[in-house]
Amino acid sequence: MAEDRARHQVIVVGGGAAGLMAAGQAAAHGARTQILEKMHRPGRKLRITGKGRCNLTNTASLPEFLDHFAPDGRFLRQCFSGFLAAELVAFFEELGVRTVTERGGRVYPASDQAQDVVDALLRWVAAQGVSLQARASVDRLIVREGRVTGVEVARATDDAAGARRVYGADAVIVATGGASYPATGSTGDGYRLAESVGHTVAPVRPALVPLETAGDLAPRLQGLSLRNVAVSVWVKGESQAQARAFGEMLFTHFGVSGPIILSLSRQVVDALRLGKPVSLSIDLKPALDEGKLDARLLRDIDSLGKRQYATVLKGLLPRSLIPICVEQTGIAAHKPAHQITAQERGRLRAWLKDFSLSVTGHRPFAEAIMTAGGVHTGEIDPRTMASRLVQGLYFAGEVLDVDADTGGYNLQAAFSTGWLAGRSAARYVLEQGESRAGSTAQAPLEGIR
Repeated sequence: MAEDRARHQVIVVGGGAAGLMAAGQAAAHGARTQILEKMHRPGRKLRITGKGRCNLTNTASLPEFLDHFAPDGRFLRQCFSGFLAAELVAFFEELGVRTVTERGGRVYPASDQAQDVVDALLRWVAAQGVSLQARASVDRLIVREGRVTGVEVARATDDAAGARRVYGADAVIVATGGASYPATGSTGDGYRLAESVGHTVAPVRPALVPLETAGDLAPRLQGLSLRNVAVSVWVKGESQAQARAFGEMLFTHFGVSGPIILSLSRQVVDALRLGKPVSLSIDLKPALDEGKLDARLLRDIDSLGKRQYATVLKGLLPRSLIPICVEQTGIAAHKPAHQITAQERGRLRAWLKDFSLSVTGHRPFAEAIMTAGGVHTGEIDPRTMASRLVQGLYFAGEVLDVDADTGGYNLQAAFSTGWLAGRSAARYVLEQGESRAGSTAQAPLEGIR
């Protein structure tokens, strides 16, 4: 087994958002730092975030930011207190990446190009003196007497024989990402590495993932986008909705997707894992309560008189949704508006406030934006991102058991945890070096005494 001759003080496993930030911060604070990236180039997942636009962060306040995370956003308070949206925006603007803020406080690069973000980060880490080794798949963390001493790499670009190689280090930061979008290199390696040295990993499952629904309703509505609707998640046996979101959704050939569906998917996935039936209730008119909606329907029906029921629906629904409404309300499409009874109007009103879909499953990790689950945060020091079990070991990014809904929150968490882990690792190795130097200097004096 070959051994790396140019020992680095800090090794960062993974070259994504968290890894690049961690490596740059460690190097900027005086530590000789190396990134080991399993893919042929770093930042692959970062290049496709936000549909290639890269939703960097959100302008929400710290308390609001924390509320978007599950299962315990409080874990992130320390790193967010030091490095949140304002600091991240300033950081990128110093690197030449201007930003713009859009609806909902979402922050994007002004160029709308995620590639610009990746390029800026790569220039920055290079300028800090970070060494980057691509196609280096870390197979094992090397731990001796409770302290990490390096990593074992299964293969490396400079090793034609493909032999294993040991990279020594005083600190290791695991920033391997989660298990979503495995084609980008996020294949759950960090979970295996963490478990191998004694860490607990919460069950890993897709988050921010499209949902599959029963029957032919979704395929019939494929391509239809609904804006300004409210969707609630109902789990059989529960007396109230488990979650609710307002915004935009999309029908697909397999079910539903879109921003609010992705945001609600975590509750759905968890309920399905427990074998509980789940349904989605779509409120097509969330701005109107029952009374106001009934008054609206009365006005429409009265104004249309002898015109058909389907014509009434044209003023209420997208065209492709009208046949579904006709079927589910049981009112004939050709029935004159003035003949619609109070009971029938009640059925229409109820359907508009509760268009229900039964959920049968969710899409795979390959289509999930984020991963839920990961390294248990109770085993990580939130002040440093250091392992409480192994000295010199740190974690950052999606490998941790923290995830949020859409809006730039997850990417900010990757940058913030990377920022803190990199600085903490640098401080640790430099303190260790000073401690060793001090011990060596004192030894002769102690001998004389």
